[in-house]
Amino acid sequence: MTFSHHLQTSHPEHPFAETIRILGKGKKGSRALTQDEAYRAMKMILADEVLPIQLGAFLMLMRVKEETPEELAGFVLAARESCHLAGDSALVDLDWATYAGKRRHLPWFLLSALLLAENGIKVFMHGSQGPSSSRLYTQNVLAYLGLGVATTVEQAKTQLSGQHFSYLSLEKICPKLHEIIELRPILGLRSPVHTLVKLLNPFNAQYSIQGIFHPSYRSVHQQAAALLQQPHAAALKGEGGETERNPDMECLVQSVHNGELIDETWPALFTHRHVRAESLEPEQLVVVWQGKSEDEFAEASIIGTAAVALKLLGKADSKEQAQKLATDYWLGRDKKRFG
Repeated sequence: MTFSHHLQTSHPEHPFAETIRILGKGKKGSRALTQDEAYRAMKMILADEVLPIQLGAFLMLMRVKEETPEELAGFVLAARESCHLAGDSALVDLDWATYAGKRRHLPWFLLSALLLAENGIKVFMHGSQGPSSSRLYTQNVLAYLGLGVATTVEQAKTQLSGQHFSYLSLEKICPKLHEIIELRPILGLRSPVHTLVKLLNPFNAQYSIQGIFHPSYRSVHQQAAALLQQPHAAALKGEGGETERNPDMECLVQSVHNGELIDETWPALFTHRHVRAESLEPEQLVVVWQGKSEDEFAEASIIGTAAVALKLLGKADSKEQAQKLATDYWLGRDKKRFG
């Protein structure tokens, strides 16, 4: 008996090998996974039924070709099922993913979310701390605002009920997905998990918003949300990849409303570009909220981002109405908060 024959009889092909073959069989032989194939692949991964070498191959093959909406929808459905996410949609008005971190500007979107929360909109944020020490991640910045992060789903529910805002890390929501995200420094690249977590929507909220960095992913998120039958969702190229409208630039928001795909362009709010700050000082979030310092870029970003969310939520019928409502919220905010 030859060695190769012994190997074949001793080691029948691993079930996950077919998934890798579909993705990696050369330029002409490879293809994307169907939604069902993607679902089954992610179910195996989250059940620890694949070998580490297979997981690495899968993640990088997916990264090279980039996810289709069908693959992304399959991954999300598997993750929701495997992580037992069937939240009560009444607990959350707006699901807000925050995974990119900021390095050019402060995370002004946080004040947008808190502005919505102050006006009765229950906002749930989920994210993770990335490996980059040069980026500010939401989880760390909340402390500067005197806000504690939730450590359990139950605590998140309590915070949502009491203050209409809560942040819970991916590590507490779905440890296995967090573990895979943590492979980034080892693999050197993002993986499809970085994309799927933005669509996770742990509490099954009717409204969901995501920021992306690469413009091509915007329509993928939009179409995946439609396949997931998410009633209302929006994706925009956010500043630094977060869900934050850059007021210096025109902003295309691609959304889905009850199955209908809608593209909407929001205008730039300035005719000139602002110079980025030399250093990021999270304390400035409190200073700007309290009105102790005027920062036109920050205020335009906060109001502009809140406006996109308000339009998504159906609180305004037009971009102009949404912008005015967000401005009214900002002018009427409780400046004594976060002291």
